[in-house]
Amino acid sequence: MTQPSGNGPVPQNPSNFGNAGSPPAYGELYRAEGDTDSGRGRRAARSGGESDPGDGEPAAWRRPAIIAAGGIPVGLLWWLLAPGGLNLLTGDPALATGTNAEGWLPRDLVLAGLFLLAGCLTGFLLNGKRTGAPAPGTVVLAVIGGAVGAVIAWQAGVLAGQWWGPAEDTAPNASIAFSLRSFAVLAVWPAAVAISVFVVNLLSLMGKPPVQDS
Repeated sequence: MTQPSGNGPVPQNPSNFGNAGSPPAYGELYRAEGDTDSGRGRRAARSGGESDPGDGEPAAWRRPAIIAAGGIPVGLLWWLLAPGGLNLLTGDPALATGTNAEGWLPRDLVLAGLFLLAGCLTGFLLNGKRTGAPAPGTVVLAVIGGAVGAVIAWQAGVLAGQWWGPAEDTAPNASIAFSLRSFAVLAVWPAAVAISVFVVNLLSLMGKPPVQDS
């Protein structure tokens, strides 16, 4: 039997020698070296390293949507805790209704405290167990979600007061009804998100050992 010449053509895909029973696929014959992970590399390069929604990770818009939806329980907590609502925080019967003007400021402060807590929690969850800072786009979307969540919480609390609170005569002053007097409180949640992200990343940088010059 004649042996094949040593000068014959070299196979296009030497890695398939062990699988002699099945011919290599058409794409395998003409794939350039180093293209094995090209698809994964392109997916990893999207959006500054953000995960592809098709890989089972949440899409970019889901995170701010979840943050904004958190305004509903925050608003209900506001009505449950604040004076003029159920007043569970103070328990003072004199502050149970909005006719007492002394409860108007604490009512706003309770919402501000809830916004501060929600914003700090949002900022810490953005970092999670990452070793680096979250992407700037992620932080911006979280801040926007916090702003929308603050508006939703405000309206949810007002709606809860209208549904479950006693009927109030607001002719003397509109603040007698369960409402928000200082609209600057709505900025607390998004501001707390940005500040908490900054503080967490600053602390992580301070905890890293200094780089030694070789």
